[in-house]
Amino acid sequence: MKCDGIEQTVLALGPGELEAPQIVRRIRPLFSRALSASGDLIYLANHSLGRPLDRTESDVLEGLSYWYTEREHAWERWLGEMTAFRTRVARLIHAPRADCVVPKASAGQGLRALLNSYGRPIRVLTSADEFNSVDHILKTYARRGCIDLNLIRPTAGRGYRLEDFLGALRKGADLVVLSMVLFTTGQLLPDLPCLIAAAHERGARVLLDLYHAAGAVPLDVAELDTDFAIGGCYKYLRGGPGAGWLYLHPRHLEGALDTLDTGWFASPDPFAFTRPPSPEPGPGGNRFLESTPAVLPFYQARAGLTFTLAVGVDRLRRHSLQQQSLLEELLSDQGIPFLGNPQERGAFIAIPDPNAQPIAERLRHAGVVCDAREGLLRLCPDLLNTYDELAAAVDRLAEIR
Repeated sequence: MKCDGIEQTVLALGPGELEAPQIVRRIRPLFSRALSASGDLIYLANHSLGRPLDRTESDVLEGLSYWYTEREHAWERWLGEMTAFRTRVARLIHAPRADCVVPKASAGQGLRALLNSYGRPIRVLTSADEFNSVDHILKTYARRGCIDLNLIRPTAGRGYRLEDFLGALRKGADLVVLSMVLFTTGQLLPDLPCLIAAAHERGARVLLDLYHAAGAVPLDVAELDTDFAIGGCYKYLRGGPGAGWLYLHPRHLEGALDTLDTGWFASPDPFAFTRPPSPEPGPGGNRFLESTPAVLPFYQARAGLTFTLAVGVDRLRRHSLQQQSLLEELLSDQGIPFLGNPQERGAFIAIPDPNAQPIAERLRHAGVVCDAREGLLRLCPDLLNTYDELAAAVDRLAEIR
């Protein structure tokens, strides 16, 4: 494997908590290119585009090299890397088996594949804080009469409660689409096991958007018993765009679902080039593959997934909670309000401010990279950020506000 160096470096950290001297000595060198390119910028947009490891470039070049050296036989290598990608994602989210994970170009593509497996209009229950792509897809399907969409809006303070969804479930739903961590506020949705169990009791299936959870919050899709999940490697998994995936519970893999989003890779043996009178879907999750996949994202995501699995999401989460607590203290000292507390959110802190967008722009000019969404300034530290960076970022934010 090409990531042995990453795993050996992480192994040298030992089993304890991630401490600043270890991070400086062993982890930051794995990201030397991204860190040197940033210069003096303080990067707090780790919830948006995760910073890549140095190894990522050589991984992508490896995938590209097979095109040059092996040409039509390159598919043997590429398909092997696709299997490795599925295996790593399955380990990350604790899927029962690797073929539960179906590679997709985006989480939205996974959502559409699932919606297009229903042969009739269905009732979909969701929140008003889903990511723009999911929101746009669901509203487009509703406009076309393909789904009946029920949007649940947050209570005061922009938070969601279990009872908000339970009440809506009692009125009927076929599919519940919800983020484990909301991309606007960072809220870690409470009581998910109870919500999923209640949905199942009423005959509804559940799709979780794990984009802001995978790699940042420990999760177990088998334990949650969710029917489906979508996610990708763009953010906390440091894998860039294109490395998305759809998870299907094993109970949905043996012929219960067929989707219109299909192609030759969904057949049992794509390279046999058979043309049966009726389409024959492949085994397990392969039936949800489509046409020729993009292969470089599998290499692009390799180093980030390997690093995350080697360090461990539990350990990354504990370090994130420490950083968020430090950031909260700094913000409180400056009288800057924020939403929630570390245990109630994912990896970033949302600061309510009607001027969030211009503040984010002024912060960028002041050397702090963050972003703003819907009246919320979002700050996300990760293990590459130092305490001094957090303190300097809050000082600059206080000056601007």
